Amino acid sequence: MTAPTVLVVAKAPVPGLAKTRIASTVGDDVAADLAAAALLDTLATATAVGWPVVVAMTGDLDRAARADEIRAALEPLEVVPQRGEGLAERLANAHADAGATDGIVQVGMDTPQLLVADYLDAGRMVELGSIVVGPATDGGWWLLGLPDPALAQRLVDVPMSTDETGAKTVEALGGEVITLRTLPDMDTWDDAVAIAADVPISRLADAVSLHRAAALGAAGTDAEESTP
Repeated sequence: MTAPTVLVVAKAPVPGLAKTRIASTVGDDVAADLAAAALLDTLATATAVGWPVVVAMTGDLDRAARADEIRAALEPLEVVPQRGEGLAERLANAHADAGATDGIVQVGMDTPQLLVADYLDAGRMVELGSIVVGPATDGGWWLLGLPDPALAQRLVDVPMSTDETGAKTVEALGGEVITLRTLPDMDTWDDAVAIAADVPISRLADAVSLHRAAALGAAGTDAEESTP
């Protein structure tokens, strides 16, 4: 068995559609810029692993924040469109469409703090035939390693984006599942700040620093509006 394929499941960071919970604090444009920075950091790390990288993409990149940078990062990679009705179906199809023959290590774009070592650790286990899950603090998961991409079809009936997604995924996959360290997803402004602190030399950290004033301004406005 040779190296697994890294599968990055991503969504074009379009203002108004990307990171709506972050947008409620800092606005649509800033939220989209943070999402774009996180995606670019994710692609850079995934590429640095040295394995084949496939990106399953959805959304209108023409309307996305940092569209030119993202196109440049995607240019040397294989990009496949996401297909399917819900997230679970799109994930299963992405594994099938990646064309991997030696296992898959799949991530999203919400954990840009991942290190090359995280991919390598998961990949070693996948190479040995193990199923690997990286649990997220919100009950989901940030990494899924499968020695056989066909196993992803078991995700189709798993409810996604709930606090039970991780547990239900492990249950659906069956057998022995190896779990990695628990990490937070970037779902809120506070998440972005905390993750940026973990990876101070990153596009995300630069973006958080740039937009911190907008977040502080929004917090100040909320405080004024709540004052009788």
